[in-house]
Amino acid sequence: MYAQLVETGAKRLKTLEEMSPEEREFQLKVDAETKIEAKNWMPEGYRKTLVRQISQHAHSEVVGMLPEGNWVTRAPSLKRKLQLMAKIQDEAGHGLYLYSAMETLGADRDEEIDKLHAGTVKYSSIFNYPTLSWADMGTVGWLVDGAAIVNQVVLQRTSYGPYSRAMIRICKEESFHQRQGYQILLDMMREGTEEQKEMVQDSINRFWWPSLMMFGPSDDQSPNSQQSMAWKIKRKSNDELRQMFIDQTVPQLEFLGCTAPDPDLKWNEERGHYDFGEIDWQEFYDVLKGNGPCNKERIETRKNAIDGGAWVREAAKVYAEKKQQKQQNAA
Repeated sequence: MYAQLVETGAKRLKTLEEMSPEEREFQLKVDAETKIEAKNWMPEGYRKTLVRQISQHAHSEVVGMLPEGNWVTRAPSLKRKLQLMAKIQDEAGHGLYLYSAMETLGADRDEEIDKLHAGTVKYSSIFNYPTLSWADMGTVGWLVDGAAIVNQVVLQRTSYGPYSRAMIRICKEESFHQRQGYQILLDMMREGTEEQKEMVQDSINRFWWPSLMMFGPSDDQSPNSQQSMAWKIKRKSNDELRQMFIDQTVPQLEFLGCTAPDPDLKWNEERGHYDFGEIDWQEFYDVLKGNGPCNKERIETRKNAIDGGAWVREAAKVYAEKKQQKQQNAA
């Protein structure tokens, strides 16, 4: 696999012979499917790639709570309210797991969060779209978390041990979120009024294309993708993952009795996959640059949360320090 990437990568990779002894030993360990741990030697590029990827992943989990938090007070029943609050709590936990995994690489959590607030690092573009109806809570669970699962299942086999292990629990919980979201839509389509059914279709229309964008552009447009594949940080290309998501999602869509806003979507018997239309990548890049419907609102909300919770963190720090001092005095 590595030899193929050396020859075909958009950015030429070093051969084993061109590597330093440490790099060669590292690459052979990765090729042998041995997990890289925090105390192991690793190339600086490997560490930086992981810090960037894991921090963006963590930011996405935390910012991803905001579109759902919009509906906690307006959920249609106590049961739905409790389910939504539990889901939001899970997402917060995912962010904590991932920030902790990032810190094993020597990164500083506060510094990475400051970069998020300054707009110098990114999070998933999907969370810059508004949730306009209760049906969006179902669509976010089904489509958005469904796309995340396709991305994240392969990350359970990523080469960095702490990241790989964090993904095991995250994937289990995300799978539950997906089923929960699909059930919301299924109930609305089976038992809802015509207006509610139209609400479901409208929600799918708005989130379909942004969900496909979550996998990112084709890998040949990224200068770092081939290196990530060689290091086994990444296991499948963006296009492969997007195709997997479409193939598994369209039958679910049809079972709902809904349609995708894509006239080119159809089964290709020869390929054994669904064909689909062109994605508007200009929209994707515009949102990444901060020009999406909710970019400014999301960052402002996160900054306010950090500022508003400063006194809690300071109090907890003082309490911990006093407790530690008390224990030392008693010893």
